[in-house]
Amino acid sequence: MPTITTLLLFSLAVLGLLLSPGPNMVMVVSQGLSHGARGAVASAAGIFFADVLMTALVCTGIAAAAAAWPASFELLRWGGVAYLLWLAGKALRQRDAAPTASPTPGSAWQALRNACVVSLFNPKALLFFLMFLPQFADPRRGSISAQLLVLGLLLSTLALVFHALLGLAAGRVAAVLRGRLPELRWLHRLQAGVLLGLALRLLLLQRPLSA
Repeated sequence: MPTITTLLLFSLAVLGLLLSPGPNMVMVVSQGLSHGARGAVASAAGIFFADVLMTALVCTGIAAAAAAWPASFELLRWGGVAYLLWLAGKALRQRDAAPTASPTPGSAWQALRNACVVSLFNPKALLFFLMFLPQFADPRRGSISAQLLVLGLLLSTLALVFHALLGLAAGRVAAVLRGRLPELRWLHRLQAGVLLGLALRLLLLQRPLSA
């Protein structure tokens, strides 16, 4: 098992990475603005489940096998682009509906599912797990797979807390704006723009030479 010192250093590194703007942060904030705190927290949960699954893929060696197959990067990338474009189109079709601060259980489930799928279709995220986690594993501390599992679960939990708090803050801002400007239909356009931006970012993503 990793030492306490290793876990502390790992946690600091993860927090530093989380504070850097990225697609997960953008996704959670846009959900918070468009669907309130509940939708944002649901998105944070979706990212958490994706992180746990990617941890499992790294621990079992599946991620390494996928990274060694060049076509896997393109399949994930184009799948992610297609899904983000579909979500953007869906948001644009809802532009005439005012955003709700209290989404239904069904819409919360959709937010969770969408965030999970978008994270899983980001090949850069899987490569990040594959390259980042092993840096903190020490063969002298026992099973590498067990250490990777502990590190991955710690990363996933820290990311869940960070994204949930970020989503709650975004939901609070949206609630204040909604109280002053009840008709905030433009938030759906904002969400669509964010999704289109993420799709473009993924479309332009280049496969790392080291992958």
